[in-house]
Parts: sequence; structure tokens; C-alpha cells
Amino acid sequence: MSRSMLTAFLTGLIFGIGLILSGMVNPAKVLAFLDLAGPWDPSLALVMAGAIAIALPAFQFLKRRTQTVFAEPLHLPTRQDIDGRLILGSLGFGVGWGLAGFCPGPALVAVGALKPEAVVFVVAMLAGMGIFELIERSRKA
Repeated sequence: MSRSMLTAFLTGLIFGIGLILSGMVNPAKVLAFLDLAGPWDPSLALVMAGAIAIALPAFQFLKRRTQTVFAEPLHLPTRQDIDGRLILGSLGFGVGWGLAGFCPGPALVAVGALKPEAVVFVVAMLAGMGIFELIERSRKA
């Protein structure tokens, strides 16, 4: 296993553990966060704020670099415009999150825990990704 693959594995493992500890793999906790009219649970807002507090300085540091610590090219997103595709994708993500209580990362962790609702979500997510690819290919053809 290469160093970059090991780093990716360890990063994913730490991320997954963080998702479990924060409660993000529990749809009931997520839905309680999204339910502003009911018994609102603000704890996930603190998780998100913590993630932003860590990610923001990291991205500022990475903007000054051109390669990873393993001397591989560093590819950061450069687009900053807001277009219809971004808005539609964000709406789709939000609706899926609100209906299922999962987003992709926590759903994959929950699949590892053999939660049936997560399996259904991941299958639907993969189907949606496949449909997107088919639409993109037909647009470019």
C-alpha cells in the first residue's frame, strides 16, 4: 500500500470515527437538528462549526502550496460562481438529508454498521449519481 493510500485510509477512518462520535450517523439526531418547529437539537450546529473552524485555516494554508506532503499535485476547487446546477444540487442534497437524515459520508458509515435504512439511502444515492452521469454524457454528446 502506498503512502498516499495509507494516508487516505487513515483520514477516512478518523473521519468515520468522528461521524460516529458526533452523532451524524444517527438519522434521528440529524432530523432533530433539522426540525426547527419541534424539539430542536442544536448539537450538530456545534459539530459543523467545529469542522469549519478546522477546515478554514487548513484551506488557507493549502492555498499557498502546489503539492501534497508526498510531492503529488494538489488539486483544490477554483470555481466560485453560483449557477443553476449548484443550486439544484444543493436543493437535492438538502431534501435528501431532510427526508432520510443521512448525507453521503454518514450513510456509508451506517452501511458499515449494517443499518437497513442506510443501505436504501446509499442505493438511491448511487442511482442518482448514475442518472446524473447519464444526463451529463447526453449533454456533452
